[in-house]
Amino acid sequence: MKGREAPADVDINLQRRLARGREALAARIDLHGLTQDVARATLAGFIRRSVEDGWRAVLVITGKGVSGDGVLRRRVPEWLAEPPIREHVAGVSEAHRRHGGEGALYVALKRKR
Repeated sequence: MKGREAPADVDINLQRRLARGREALAARIDLHGLTQDVARATLAGFIRRSVEDGWRAVLVITGKGVSGDGVLRRRVPEWLAEPPIREHVAGVSEAHRRHGGEGALYVALKRKR
């Protein structure tokens, strides 16, 4: 990621609670079909609003792409590692199969300062 430190993984306990439905995903966003520029801006706004609303965990659906190597699937983790989004992200992990598996990400958010 060209000098950017990737966000840590979502805390394993939170990840388990999300996967089992014991902790609610506050919101979700589906980036399918968006261009990279639109997806990046949409993601930034979504993360910013989620933090402002005090949400702790959200789902970002990227899709897998035609052969499992979709552009958004690759790029979203990079964008989450870049300022200004990075300051809000506590962790990122692949979602459980019931939430989209390889085509989705759990994003744990830091508390609003």
